[in-house]
Amino acid sequence: MGDSFCEQLTEDSTFLKHDPRLDTEVVDKLILQLNRIYPQILTDKEATKFRNLDVPTSVRLGELLTHLQGKGEEACREFYRALHLHVEEVYYSLPTRLHLRDSLDPLKLPQVIKERHALNDRGPLFFMGCFTFVVGMAFFYYYSEAKVTGGSRALGMAALGLKRKAQEVLIWYTEESLTK
Repeated sequence: MGDSFCEQLTEDSTFLKHDPRLDTEVVDKLILQLNRIYPQILTDKEATKFRNLDVPTSVRLGELLTHLQGKGEEACREFYRALHLHVEEVYYSLPTRLHLRDSLDPLKLPQVIKERHALNDRGPLFFMGCFTFVVGMAFFYYYSEAKVTGGSRALGMAALGLKRKAQEVLIWYTEESLTK
């Protein structure tokens, strides 16, 4: 990542304080997560202070972020982990996350997404058409096999690049169809 979690939290603080998705309930969940799972990061007394409903949510969140930055790198990392757990859409829209995502190779990420959607544009009728064609070719091969001896010879030639057991089966099939 390059930046420490404390530096990232400093950069993300303004965004987090003003994001409407971080309402009172979500901030309380984050505080309880840090208090219950990591009491060394946020003690009961500190958690009670940050859960005071008389103070506006943005102020409480700002104080919590400042407090966590003072606690050190681990506290900031655990805050990000709690944020990811409880409010994933906010976590992925953080300025540091967007910067990190944009800093990846820009040629690889869009191609994968475009290719995935391009394959889905064909629809179910295209799939059914291809499937019907393959089934038709299979029936044609099955019922016209006795008349066409070149197909069985092709199987014998195909056996050249296979393992010993597969070669034996294909060569046996070729020999049997030639003796008919």
